[in-house]
Amino acid sequence: MKDNLYDTDFHAWALLQARRVRAGEAIDGQHIAEELEDLGKNTQQQLENRMAVLLAHLLKWEFQPDKRSRSWEGTIKEQRRRVEKLLRKNPSLKSELAETIADAYAIAVTFASVETGIVEEDFPAECPYTLQQMLELETHAEKG
Repeated sequence: MKDNLYDTDFHAWALLQARRVRAGEAIDGQHIAEELEDLGKNTQQQLENRMAVLLAHLLKWEFQPDKRSRSWEGTIKEQRRRVEKLLRKNPSLKSELAETIADAYAIAVTFASVETGIVEEDFPAECPYTLQQMLELETHAEKG
């Protein structure tokens, strides 16, 4: 059963591998390597998701000033803090930031378009915000 535990009971497999590592015993190196790679990918995906939500709300804030709300402001502040925390705890993500922002922006435009009724083509084709603008604690979103 232990040979295919990875496929049949991931939780039990993970606990077994942890015990083996601590005991200095043989481990399932191939699957552990795959899982570690997946963890890295998940962290990058989490950053992209957080940035997409942040960018969507910044776009909504900028393009629909008459509909600004405390909810939008709260979401902007929350996502800023979460993005900053991810980058602080995972500084290697900064090397992929340009691509992450571009991917997140494409998602954000779609989301902002659906939420506002503004057609996607009316938003800038590329992200109009610098990283500093996206993460500033007080920008036009809080001032406006």
